[in-house]
Amino acid sequence: MKEIRIFHEAIENTSNMARKIKAGQKKIIGHLCSYTPEELIYAAGFHPMRLFSSKSDIVLAEKHLQSYCCSPVRGVLEDSLSGRLDFLDGTVFPHTCDSIQRLSDIWRMNGKYEFFADVILPAKLNTRSAKTYMTDVLTGFKKELEKASGKKITDTSLHESIKKFNLIRENLSKIYELNSHNPGLIKGADLYAIVKGSMVMDKDEVAGLLPVIAANLEKIDPPSEKGKRIVISGSICDSPGFYETIEEAGGLIAGDDLCTGQRWFEGMIQEDGDPMTAIASRYFDRINCPAKHTSLTFRGENIVSLARKNNAKGVIFMLLKFCDPHAFDYPYLKEYLDKEKIKTMAVEIDEQQQSLGQLSTRIETFIHMI
Repeated sequence: MKEIRIFHEAIENTSNMARKIKAGQKKIIGHLCSYTPEELIYAAGFHPMRLFSSKSDIVLAEKHLQSYCCSPVRGVLEDSLSGRLDFLDGTVFPHTCDSIQRLSDIWRMNGKYEFFADVILPAKLNTRSAKTYMTDVLTGFKKELEKASGKKITDTSLHESIKKFNLIRENLSKIYELNSHNPGLIKGADLYAIVKGSMVMDKDEVAGLLPVIAANLEKIDPPSEKGKRIVISGSICDSPGFYETIEEAGGLIAGDDLCTGQRWFEGMIQEDGDPMTAIASRYFDRINCPAKHTSLTFRGENIVSLARKNNAKGVIFMLLKFCDPHAFDYPYLKEYLDKEKIKTMAVEIDEQQQSLGQLSTRIETFIHMI
């Protein structure tokens, strides 16, 4: 499908895509987290772009970060220090995990970009004051963007931005739902490219392409289901090879709990009423990551519900090496799945990892067992 190819081309050469965006007179604001209020950035006239490591050798970043920081944080800092992110005009850091918080400090002291902002959202989302605090933080960030852009962010521009991102979320959800009903309808590597591309590409272009892809997928005859349905859980999965490995081992990727997957686009924003309140409300209602707390049972119940909804035979936890929040979360989630007799396996991955041979054998054995 030619529309999917556009997403592949975009993520294969992010720098070239960034040059095209800047040629359209848009400044680029980078970020590293699904808790970044992209609607505000877009409404200010900037292009929000999720940053991913180029997976180059870590040399310059070694002077600033310990080796036990996760590879995405070390990799993105390496890209910045080496000049591979010189297309950026600014960066936003929502405070989530410890590594991103420390990267924020290092970035501020060593960065060379016009705009920098910390967006310190609440970690506990179940207190009476949390939503008020959340709205206040977002309002402060809005003022910083207004100062940087030299223009006021109106309610009208915010409503237009919300509708744009809701359109993107709606169609990504539809594509995921179509694949969940008929696993194998779209390859995992293509699904990966669509989601990652939606995070980095021009949002107007994304909003135009996704409905076409969804409509085309609806016309395809469903493939015969040959394989076992799998749900992937973790923080980020920035390699099409992992999806291909699962599929080659006999797995059918029916859904995910990833911040580079459903957690990024899950949950719509109310399009009427006060836009700032609506944006804040989504962060309370969406599926949270381990760096945020809603209740003692919320994430456990969600992973079970996700597996049941997608008729998954097993859940594969892809744990980034040195990602403490998800590592601490894993035993608790596994316990919930064990109680429901849903099989699990955990694999530790690293963005610098080259060989998938051993991982392939483990995943193949797991899928044969379930």
